[in-house]
Amino acid sequence: MAWIELELLVDRDAAPLIEAALENAGALAVTLDQGNDEDNDGLAGLTDADAAHRHQVLEPAPGETPLWRQLRITALFDASPAGSQQAESAAQLLTTHCLAPPSLHRLEDQPWERLWLEGLQPQRFGERLWICPRGHAIEAADAVVIDLDPGLAFGTGHHATTALCLEWLDRTPLAGSTLIDFGCGSGILAIAALKLGAVRALAVDHDPQALEATLENARANGVDERLSVCEPGRMPRETADLLVANILAGPLVELAPTLSQLTRPGGQLALSGILLHQADNVSSAYRATFALEPPLEREDWVLISGQRRASP
Repeated sequence: MAWIELELLVDRDAAPLIEAALENAGALAVTLDQGNDEDNDGLAGLTDADAAHRHQVLEPAPGETPLWRQLRITALFDASPAGSQQAESAAQLLTTHCLAPPSLHRLEDQPWERLWLEGLQPQRFGERLWICPRGHAIEAADAVVIDLDPGLAFGTGHHATTALCLEWLDRTPLAGSTLIDFGCGSGILAIAALKLGAVRALAVDHDPQALEATLENARANGVDERLSVCEPGRMPRETADLLVANILAGPLVELAPTLSQLTRPGGQLALSGILLHQADNVSSAYRATFALEPPLEREDWVLISGQRRASP
């Protein structure tokens, strides 16, 4: 299968409206990547191989947000006459909103996951936990290994927010516990918890593709029988010993009552996807319900954790 790929270099503030316009124009997928501030004219004439290397991250992971001033938006259209017309019309319509002329080219089908994984190596988080692209082996006797092919849309722990969560799980006693992974993405946090000793995990996401990826990754790691998935509106009415949410600061503040109720009294909470300057605002939303630890920082991102206070 082939696609028509439309590339647009835009200001970050304009990205949400342009993304919506592309979806309304018939794009099958709309993805974001870092714009090149030094070479705004380098978008045209890419070969398929160049495009694969230029787009190593095909879509932001759940809980991540682009921080760059310029963003490259890539939209894929079906390589049919109708799809080509949709792509051309979208390019013409959005030209005035771009920082460089839009680029259109045909993109032949390739094994995208394997191309993306070629540069990835096993990575350790904390003392025991390893994330490995499938096909790699870890020799450490006490290693807890997650085999993970991320697919097109999800992270692998290489982003600072996910790394903070994985390290928190590695040092938190999990034996016999239950966990909720709210905004699960690839399911990497729920799978890590199960491999580290949790007896059961619930992975929650509003994106059906994320839930599908989570189940597939859980099966590949032999923990699918202890993992359930669902959309937020279909969650069972039960609490968990631990809750992790690697999403964004705004939703974390809005969801504070919900996430608090999902964590049992005495249970543990870990929140990430939070920029350093947002930490106080997020902490304020949870401080009445949780005894919070000092935030942990990495690359301008923070993780906020704490223990649920006993019910009055």
